[in-house]
Amino acid sequence: MEVRKIGVIGAGQMGSGIAQVAAQTGYDVVLMDVEEISLKKGLEAIKRSLDRFLRKEKITQEEADAALGRIKTTLNPADFADCDLLIEAIVENEAVKAKLFESLDKVAKPEAIFASNTSSIPITKLASYTSRPERFIGMHFMNPVPLMKLVEVIRGYKTSDEVTRVVMETAEKMGKVPVEVNDYPGFVSNRVLIPMLNEAIQAVMEGVATPEAVDTVMKLGMNHPMGPLTLADFIGLDTVLAIMEVLHEGFGESKYRPSPLLKKMVQAGLLGRKSGQGFYKYDEKGNKIE
Repeated sequence: MEVRKIGVIGAGQMGSGIAQVAAQTGYDVVLMDVEEISLKKGLEAIKRSLDRFLRKEKITQEEADAALGRIKTTLNPADFADCDLLIEAIVENEAVKAKLFESLDKVAKPEAIFASNTSSIPITKLASYTSRPERFIGMHFMNPVPLMKLVEVIRGYKTSDEVTRVVMETAEKMGKVPVEVNDYPGFVSNRVLIPMLNEAIQAVMEGVATPEAVDTVMKLGMNHPMGPLTLADFIGLDTVLAIMEVLHEGFGESKYRPSPLLKKMVQAGLLGRKSGQGFYKYDEKGNKIE
């Protein structure tokens, strides 16, 4: 099987990035969301990203125009009927994803491959909501998608060897480095990363240091390009909390318990860059306000 047309569900930060990368590498793309305003914002994000590549002379105007020309937007799942690969990139909530996959299962062709960009929810569980668990796999892209090379490819319990091969090859054609990992909570990236962010949040709650101090220690002392609290704001504190809850439930160990401060901030709507405030404040363009 060869993938020629890719459907992307969710036009947010991750979905628009996946759509852009797929279109830039020659795939026809159908990008879906539930509201026209979300699709508009997604396309605007793609255009801004392509413009940055243009200014840096990494692509030509012709290549940028061609990529945009390969992306079709829709509000109707029926437009995925002829897609070879469907990549879900919606909110990190199992119930919402389950409902989506149940509906996609009815409109996608039998040979279509389903992939989830989930950052922590078990692939085997998500696959159970479809009639094609052998054609279901995880494709966990890193943020920001146009810049980050890694894609975690996660096999569910019934994922076939052929589907894994096709998805690994597709990721490579998209210019990514696919790494196959097993289906455990958080996979590799978030099992290691998110507890570190949670511990940084806990250090702030306990008064060990200010957010600025914690970030400076990790940047200058551990050579991290971005401090953990800045990164948590970038990811979204609600997403960090959701992943910690999946880890805590999946492993049942106290070391994965979400920080009370993280819970309070999410309850207060302080979600990080996307809400304008988390551990830092941000302007309407998402730039940190010093």
